Amino acid sequence: MALSSNVIGAINFVAMLLSIPVIGAGIWLAMEPDNSCVKILQWPVIILGVLILIVALAGFVGGFWRIPWLLIFYLIAMLILIILLACLVVFIYMVTVRGSGHLEPSRAYLEYRLDDFSGWLRRRVQSSYKWDRIRGCLSSTNMCAELNQSYRMAQDFFNAHITPLQSGCCKPPTLCGYTFVNPTYWISPINNAADMDCLQWNNDQTQLCYGCDSCKAGLLANLKGEWRRADIILMVTLVALDMCILDRLLCLQECQNRRFISQIQARLYVEP
Repeated sequence: MALSSNVIGAINFVAMLLSIPVIGAGIWLAMEPDNSCVKILQWPVIILGVLILIVALAGFVGGFWRIPWLLIFYLIAMLILIILLACLVVFIYMVTVRGSGHLEPSRAYLEYRLDDFSGWLRRRVQSSYKWDRIRGCLSSTNMCAELNQSYRMAQDFFNAHITPLQSGCCKPPTLCGYTFVNPTYWISPINNAADMDCLQWNNDQTQLCYGCDSCKAGLLANLKGEWRRADIILMVTLVALDMCILDRLLCLQECQNRRFISQIQARLYVEP
């Protein structure tokens, strides 16, 4: 029985530790500039991690002091949280499965198109009300100013591997045919009607291409990359939690079998 209690305590302690990467993934997303502007995924991840921690702590306490109702609560609540975590893992994968960059002639960086991404992600940025708030948040960062400090020559910039957000928001699309002066200042061509984004470009450092669809696409490409990395952490945690809850159920079954065998032995002992 002591060995069984130790095993149960170890399982519950591991479940508590597994809440840390989930909470950490949510905090990491919240600290990324693009996610902090959009505010979609980080809080559900953080809340789910905190709930896993609370439930695992309840299981640890219930196992240590042998409180049956607390152990029952732990099993039911943890199963619900595992289902929610699995749904979140699948959801993140489904909304990020689409959307990839396109190579442009003589450019090392990729450019992005809004229609390439999932409808659910597009709806997060297509509303003018939502985008005005996100746009104001993005323009307050120094991501575009950093390009001016890093790249002086056109060829250096064209060979740079900039982020999707910088590619979409800090410069005009390549197909517009603008002439490079510096990464955030370009000379307009005679005919810049190749795309609506060409008309949206403005050399004003507070405007740039923040109103362009390419900026929205770049934001979604950034989110996709970060969400995919967070999804890997959640998936590994999900598998580990499944193993913990399975071990917990096996321990309970073993305890039940021992109790049943002890009862049979006791009856055989008292019978004449």
